[in-house]
Amino acid sequence: MKRYLIRYTFQFIPVLLIISLIVFGLVYMAGDPVQLMLPDSATPEEVANLRETLGINRPFWVQYGLFLMNALSGDFGVSFRYHADAMSVVLSRLPASLGLGLLAMVFALVVSIPLGIWSALRRNTGVDLLITGASVACKAMPSFWLGLMLILVFSVTLQIFPVSGSGTIRHMILPAIALGGGTAAEITRLVRSNMLETLGQDYIRTARAKGLGEFAVIFRHALKNCLNPVITIITVQLPFLIGGSLITETVFAYPGVGQLLVQAVNARDMSIVQAGVFLIAILVIVMNMIGDVLYRTVDKRIKY
Repeated sequence: MKRYLIRYTFQFIPVLLIISLIVFGLVYMAGDPVQLMLPDSATPEEVANLRETLGINRPFWVQYGLFLMNALSGDFGVSFRYHADAMSVVLSRLPASLGLGLLAMVFALVVSIPLGIWSALRRNTGVDLLITGASVACKAMPSFWLGLMLILVFSVTLQIFPVSGSGTIRHMILPAIALGGGTAAEITRLVRSNMLETLGQDYIRTARAKGLGEFAVIFRHALKNCLNPVITIITVQLPFLIGGSLITETVFAYPGVGQLLVQAVNARDMSIVQAGVFLIAILVIVMNMIGDVLYRTVDKRIKY
């Protein structure tokens, strides 16, 4: 495992370099930030001095080299909107997004795994068709539309949950459902299809022939061999749920990384954008590594 982790670390360094080049290139082409930072009454001398101070009057590769050197130490510049270190601003929003993302994933797993198993055990019945149809519909729903419907029903009509904001677990329920709904639908269909395939294996028939109860057959034998695809979905979706929930956090005015990035893009606060994208990229890479380790833990036949 140690050799695998070392090799994986050396593999994701080029990935981060490519991501840094793409992010910096997009920001470079986004326009002149000086026009936003200075008032319309600024003189040409003031504009030129600020460009020189920020270093944006230098060639592209020189600017990228300086950006990369600073990024290695976690310095993505100062946000002109918050007048603070950009990475510090992003990290201050991370706990809120982390809590929301984890709650959304817990919701998705608690709902999807039992429904997927139930659907597989009731194949081609009304229950199966209902669960499959609901999964397809939920996966097709845009998260912002689902969020608005949840607000309309549970906040405006029934007045059970707050409309927006944060601070308590009640503020996180509706955003978590809106955020985890698509993931729950995807895992439900995945568990169903894998469970159907697993239930047809010889070792399942052998377990039943030995007199094992249906509960033991399903949860001790069949479900364990259905977990690897679910781990894949978790490792792919969890970074998105934590850092990429742009629309959901905006709809519910939830103060996480997603809402911060949307506001930064609208204000062209590129230091925040760069820091946020880098943080999400690192989360994706780390979660992929954790997923590989979990594969080996669940299924000993898989080698690093």
